[in-house]
Amino acid sequence: MIRRQLFRTAAGLLAVALSLVGVQVVAAAPASAAARIVYYDVSRAGEFATNFDQAAAIWNSRVTNVQLQRGTPASVKIYVDSGWPRAYVYGLGSGVIYMGWQAVNQGYNRTRIASHELGHILGLPDNRTGLCSDLMSGSSAPVSCTNAYPSATEASRVNSLFGTSAFTGPVATGLHVD
Repeated sequence: MIRRQLFRTAAGLLAVALSLVGVQVVAAAPASAAARIVYYDVSRAGEFATNFDQAAAIWNSRVTNVQLQRGTPASVKIYVDSGWPRAYVYGLGSGVIYMGWQAVNQGYNRTRIASHELGHILGLPDNRTGLCSDLMSGSSAPVSCTNAYPSATEASRVNSLFGTSAFTGPVATGLHVD
């Protein structure tokens, strides 16, 4: 017990000393903290398959507690239709996405749409701020917005949702228009 306290004190002092000389100290994640894998299926996503692969890579670069991988059996299925893009969320990391041509025909960015709809699957609701920097602002942001990256707040929320072993919080559910 005393040895452990001495070690923690020494580690703390070392971290303080390193920070005083400008060295950033980053704690390593516990070895047991494995990211949850969510598989998605783009076999029916047609010409949008590449956009969903790009969107998955974007999310994977921003979150640590969940990783999106193309494969089957998939808990996320992606289809194309002529309507507005939308996600039906069945649970955290599970649902169906429809990549609708209507938004694409109006000029909205394909990869931003794909990232936004995956955001719903990852537990985020629409957030109509109108800001291009907020991925979940969706169509409230200008058509010219091409940002397909979640904000730090959005990524943190997804990490938080997937960071618990027994998720009990709210999930974006039902039909999402945009």
